[in-house]
Parts: sequence; structure tokens; C-alpha cells
Amino acid sequence: MATKNAILPHHNLPATRNRRLPATTIAASTAGQNLYKKPSNKAIKLAESLSNMFTLHIENTIHKSFPRSNLNASTLEEKHNTPTTSPKENISQKWRQIHGSDDWSDLLDPLDPLLRREIVKYGEFAQATYDAFDFDSFSEYCGSCMYNRRKLFDVLGLDKSGYNVTNYIYAMSHIDLPKWVEKSRIADSWSKDSNWIGFVAVSDDHESRRIGRRDIVVAWRGTVAPSEWYDNMQQKLESIGQGESKVEHGFLSIYTSKSDTTRYNRSSASEQVMREVKKLINYYKKLGEEVSLTITGHSLGGALGLLNAYEAAKNFPGLPISVLSFASPRVGNIAFRDELYQMGVKTLRLTLKQDVVPRMPGIVFNESLQRFDDLTGTLEWVYTHVGVELKLDVRSSPYLKKGLNLIGFHMLETYLHLVDGYHTSGSGFRVESKRDVALVNKDCDMLVDELRIPCNWYQLANKGLVRNHHGRWVKPKRDPEDIPSPTVESQTSNNVNLGMGSYGLESLYGVELHV
Repeated sequence: MATKNAILPHHNLPATRNRRLPATTIAASTAGQNLYKKPSNKAIKLAESLSNMFTLHIENTIHKSFPRSNLNASTLEEKHNTPTTSPKENISQKWRQIHGSDDWSDLLDPLDPLLRREIVKYGEFAQATYDAFDFDSFSEYCGSCMYNRRKLFDVLGLDKSGYNVTNYIYAMSHIDLPKWVEKSRIADSWSKDSNWIGFVAVSDDHESRRIGRRDIVVAWRGTVAPSEWYDNMQQKLESIGQGESKVEHGFLSIYTSKSDTTRYNRSSASEQVMREVKKLINYYKKLGEEVSLTITGHSLGGALGLLNAYEAAKNFPGLPISVLSFASPRVGNIAFRDELYQMGVKTLRLTLKQDVVPRMPGIVFNESLQRFDDLTGTLEWVYTHVGVELKLDVRSSPYLKKGLNLIGFHMLETYLHLVDGYHTSGSGFRVESKRDVALVNKDCDMLVDELRIPCNWYQLANKGLVRNHHGRWVKPKRDPEDIPSPTVESQTSNNVNLGMGSYGLESLYGVELHV
């Protein structure tokens, strides 16, 4: 879920909470073990018809009570006087398990403190793609990042993260996805077709020693509101690769679309990210370092992250690749899931029991039908989640309102608050949690009134207006170094010889998307 423009640091303060037990959903079978029997046309038509009928399904949940913490003035005052982070611990001897080498076995319930810290770290990278995004339709740079890559983490309060941003990613789509691209109302705007969709970063020397390897991170931005999923989801599976794997048509279009007529997407998002990842892998491998790739994203960003992981696994066999996604929808079919599993991609999905987006697409017809494959065939037309699930629950936190709030349920800051307070599936909210609870209300109204935190508080001062020397309120010019420049981005991404090969999905796997 997106937040409005802001220049305030997005760091954290204490809050306490508990999470629900993660359900391990790694597929027991592999693509090689699934013999693909084509379903009948009748079965496909029936499934498509029923899926269209059930556009929204709210599951009936059994009430579960959590131990509740009392919110009183003295408790809240104590929280205000505590740090928002705990000291970083050395994980160099345990990084593979934290990265998912054992599918996070014995690390989720109770949630391992070291893993929790890493989840929050990567989640904050995903949150940065919202906090730095220009949503102002009156800005000629609407849809871009408000800051250049060298100052991004400094402005957002992530300067102590131990990572440096190396390149930005831009995306467009050749299919009709209303509201996906934020556009300026100004005629002479920076781009008519593209939006900033994320960034690539790499750990610095100090952080690399702490985490036991050189870590390349790709953070993908998500959608603005969960309602977009209902209106814009194409629900059409498109083949990817040479096998039976299929993914949602709209996700694939955003990831692979490009045009010679655009300034920022003459290369697709796929090509941009793969070029930068290849450059970094080659550079640090030549230095004899161990390298990992960690991909994170929220909502749509989680879906793009899986496509990114699939492509990276195809191109860099043996590279440790993990995906940490938040509120991600289903992306592809069972064959896609199994192929990712066979290639060694590790995926940890954080979902919220009350959030509807992770149930889409395939609210009715999904991986749960695999038990009936004798009747349904191979289910190549059915959407399926990937990886291990850690399911959170709004009811576990004493700081969150309990009414229906689809926007708040989908917010990434809500997820980060809940995972920071999660200990076990049955315990109450973790008293020692550190993140600032006020962050939850950045762009929604989820916090209880006792906290006295206004809703939607995260925005530019005076909504971006400044007073000029005549005393008039005007919209200021953006700092020249923060103006997006395709020339600068191109020079940045090509400062190491990458060879002549194209690393986009469209060239590797013959995927061609038509308008």
C-alpha cells in the first residue's frame, strides 16, 4: 500500500504485538513429479465462469483471542523514551538458514529474532519505494522518485542500513491497467508512459561482514490501493519460458514491456534489473566474494519480485536467491511454482489474515484444488501461491483498530508493525518490539484513538508548497540532481562492460507481449 509524498525519515519506534503461525506451503511435489494432463475445455470454461462470479470472497474465520496488553499513559510514555531499533547482531554463521536454505524450518514459530530483524530490514527497503515516490499529480515529475539514488536512503532515514543504492528501475505496460501508472496533470511532464518501480542496492563492506556475504537487493514498488486489484486484474495466464509455466498477463506486461518511443523504457524493467544484477555479481565474484540475491516487494511488487527471481535463477544457476514478499497476490500456476522450487528459489510470503489481496487472483480456484487433480486435470489454469507463508493477524496487536479497513489491512507499514510484534502463533503482541507504532498511520487510519496519532500524517510540509521571497506560496522547483535523467541512469548502469547479451524475459524465453 502506498504512502503519500514525504520527506520525513521512515524509521521506527517501539510497539508490541504478536503474529499468527506461518503455514508452510512449500510444494511437496516438483514440476517433474506432476504429470500434466490437459483439462477438458468444459472444465476450463466452468472454472473461468465461476471465478468471474466469485469476484470477492471473505472467508469465515474462527474467532481466536490473543492475550491483550493494556494501553495506558505510563506505558505509552515509556515507549516514547526507548530506541526504535535494537543493536545489529552478527549473522554470518547463520545467514543461509535465515536466507531460507531449510525453508525456514524451526525459524517461524516461534519467530527467530535474527530472522525478524532481517524481514523488517528488507520490508523497509520495499517501504522506501513508496516513501520516495512522487504521487503529486500537479508535479511535472509525478510517477518518479523524488530523490536521486545517492541521497535516497539518507533522506528516508535508512542511512544506517548498510546498503547503497546502485540503480533505479522504471516500468511501463502495453496493456490497459487503469491507475497503475501515476501521471502528471502537467502537459510537459518527465514521462508519459513510465513510472519509477524500484531500485537495486548492495551491502557495503561492514554490513557484508555482519551478514556473511555480499548481498544484492532488488526492491519493487507495489500498487496504490487494494481496490485496483479488483478492477484491473486481467486474470489471464500467459506462458513463460519453454515449459508449462504460466503467469498472470498483467504482471508479465509490466515486467517486460518496453518501447523505443519512451525515454525511460527503451529497456524493460526486466532488462534493467538483470543488467544491474549481472554487473554486480560479476564484480564481486571477481573479488572472490560470496554473493546472494534478495528480492523484496509489497503487493504488485511481490508479484514482480517472483518474476525477477525466476529470471535470475534461469540466468545465474547456483546463486542463492530469496524472495521476501508482503501482501503478494498469486502470480502463476502450479508449474511456475514447481519450477521456482526446482531452481532453488526460496520464498517467504508474509500475509495478513484480514487482507484480501493475497487471495487474488484465484479467490475460488487456487492451489487448494490440487487435491482433486484426478477430476480437474493438471490445474495449469489455476493460480498458485509460492513458498512458505507467515500469516499475521490484526487482532494480535493492542495498537490496531479491529473494524473493517481494507486499505489499512493492506498497508506495508501494518505488516511491518505486526511482524515486529510477532513471537508465536498463540502468544500476545511482543512487548520488546521496537518499531515506531506511529508509522502504521502514515497513510491510513489503523491505530486506536488512545495513541492520539492522526491518520494519513505522512506528507510534505504544507503539501509541498513553499513561500517565495515575495511571500507567495508556490510549488518549488525540484533540485536538479533529483530530476530523473535517462542519460544518467544509462551511464550508471553501463559503467562495467556487460557484454552484448540481452537478459530480458522476452529475449530469453520468447515471450512477446502485444498491445
